[in-house]
Amino acid sequence: MNKRSFKYFTKSLIVITILLNIISGNLLAQSKNPSPLNFPTPKNIDHMLFYIQRDPNINTAIYAVNYQENGKINQSNPIKAYWIRYAEKGEKKEFNYMQRKFAYGIESKTLNNEEFELLFVSYKKLPLILKKLDSDQKYHVFANVNQKKIQVEKIFVRIEGGSFWLPNVKYAEVTGIDTASNKTITERMLL
Repeated sequence: MNKRSFKYFTKSLIVITILLNIISGNLLAQSKNPSPLNFPTPKNIDHMLFYIQRDPNINTAIYAVNYQENGKINQSNPIKAYWIRYAEKGEKKEFNYMQRKFAYGIESKTLNNEEFELLFVSYKKLPLILKKLDSDQKYHVFANVNQKKIQVEKIFVRIEGGSFWLPNVKYAEVTGIDTASNKTITERMLL
C-alpha cells in the first residue's frame, strides 16, 4: 500500500468510525427509558387507538374511537379520551376540566368523512391524522416524527419536575408501526 492510499484509507476509517458512533449513540438514546416506573400495557380496551404514559405515575391516558349508537364515528367528537388509573386499582375515570382543556384533551378537525386532524390542546406541533384504513376497515392514528410516518400505538412523555402549568418536559417518544418498513419503531422528539 503506498503512502497516498494509506492516508485515504485512514481518513475513510476515521469517518466511518465517527458515523458509527453517532448512529449507535442515537439508537441508544432512542431506546433508553430512564423512568423508574414500571408501566402496565393497557389490554382489552374497546376501540383504543393509542395511549399516553408519563412520569410521575403509572396512570394511563387512553384515546379511543368515539362511536355513536348507530356504529358510525362521531363526526364532531371522534375521540373519546379518559384515564385508566392503574395507581388506583385500574379504575376508569374521565379527564377533569383542567386536564381536558389544558393538558391531555384533543381538538379535532374533519378532513373528510373518514379522516380527521387531531391536535393535543397542550402541544399543537404534533398533528395526528385519524383515518379509516381500507385494509382492515378500522380507524388508526398516524404521525410524522423525524421524517417517519408512524401508525401510533403509544406515547411516553418524560417529565422531570416543574408544575402542573409548566411541567419540565424533557422529551416524548412515539412508538408504533413505521408505515415504510411495517416494523415497530420508537422515535424521540425533544420538546
